[in-house]
Amino acid sequence: MAEISAKVVMELRGRTGAGMMDCKKALAACEGDIEKAIDYLREKGLAAAAKKQSRIAAEGLVGGYICGKCGTGALVEVNCETDFVANTPEYKELVNDICKQIVKDDPADVDALLACKYDDTQTIADLITAKVAKIGEKISVRRFVRYTAEGGYVDTYIHMGGKVGVLVKAECPEVTDTVKEVLHDVALQIAAASPVAPEYVTRDQVRAEHLEHETQILAAQARNEGKPEKIIERMVEGRIKKFYEEVCLVEQAFVKDPGVTVGKMIETKAPGTRIVCFTRYKMGDGLEKRVNDLAAEVAEQINRK
Repeated sequence: MAEISAKVVMELRGRTGAGMMDCKKALAACEGDIEKAIDYLREKGLAAAAKKQSRIAAEGLVGGYICGKCGTGALVEVNCETDFVANTPEYKELVNDICKQIVKDDPADVDALLACKYDDTQTIADLITAKVAKIGEKISVRRFVRYTAEGGYVDTYIHMGGKVGVLVKAECPEVTDTVKEVLHDVALQIAAASPVAPEYVTRDQVRAEHLEHETQILAAQARNEGKPEKIIERMVEGRIKKFYEEVCLVEQAFVKDPGVTVGKMIETKAPGTRIVCFTRYKMGDGLEKRVNDLAAEVAEQINRK
């Protein structure tokens, strides 16, 4: 039997999209011949995903999961090609399974996540490949984050059926029902924030370069409005305060009671509770959306026959 190197296995996997173990078996059956192994996988229906990797996957879902035992939470964005597939029970189950795997194994990045053992026979990458072959669309894990509940509490909120998702962590003296309620409201706040979603918890977290950039823009705006230089500095100071109110979570007006800030709401309802960190994913943010070309799709279907 020909010796099968890891490099050849990875090449075959890259060319076919098939699972690692399937690639190993195919190469073993074909005595290490990668071209024959490709045909072998195609014949077995295990390389069906390969032709779909060039498609745009800019739809999908953001999913969240909190472990009922340890309180660790995860947030993940999994992309597919169409909103129709994203809303199927099977796809939602896949996203939830991936989220649970993140909580369980704490992978360092997407590649590590894909290599995680889903069960005794397949990895997460294998699971996705099987779903691609069955569903008929490209599926890819774009990003994820994981927070432990150590020293506090973690909550998640999924908005608009998976279009926006939030994971938030707080430190608190004791995890009470009130703390849980407050943190859920904070997660809702982050998800529903409009027109500007928060980027930081407090103003001292604002990056120096971000603040400098904003200051320059605001000064330029004031000059373009024809304001004299002697008052521009005071105007910028006032507008920077507004900037902090937009980008800093605790300084935003609380969505359920705009008369108070998020920070004041937390202080009043759950003294001693402090928001440590949060992540907000908007599904498909920054990705190129698929543009359907009906004529091209019809031609493709004809050429398949």
